[in-house]
Amino acid sequence: MSLVRRSNVFDPFAMDLWDPFDNMFRSIVPAASGDRDAAAFANTRIDWKETPEAHVFKADLPGVKKEEVKVEVEDGNVLVISGERSKEKEDKNDKWHRVERSSGKFMRRFRLPENAKTEEVKAGLENGVLTVTVPKAEEKKPEVKAIEISG
Repeated sequence: MSLVRRSNVFDPFAMDLWDPFDNMFRSIVPAASGDRDAAAFANTRIDWKETPEAHVFKADLPGVKKEEVKVEVEDGNVLVISGERSKEKEDKNDKWHRVERSSGKFMRRFRLPENAKTEEVKAGLENGVLTVTVPKAEEKKPEVKAIEISG
């Protein structure tokens, strides 16, 4: 049985939620029965916006170093963002009261549109936010040829 607690008293959905399928899913998929923190980090949230010049992806990766993140383009048009955040080292004398920060591996894939210039992708990690910019090719305007009307 899974019980999810939400703490915001102003949230109309802030209540204890029970998911009857949670344990069933964990028994079917072995990877899902692992650490909850790893599962949470595996679902790293990424924003994707399109500007007139580019597709911009932003991911919050607090505590992750740039050496722990990979940004790749597969098969010519699939953007892959992956990495891993290590768990904090535990000391035998430590007494943990709560563990909410996520750790583990993550990977997200995005199929890019045809107008993406995948050879010009740029990525930067600043203050825990990964920003990946994929420039867009200029739209080719259709060539219009005026036809003279006889008569």
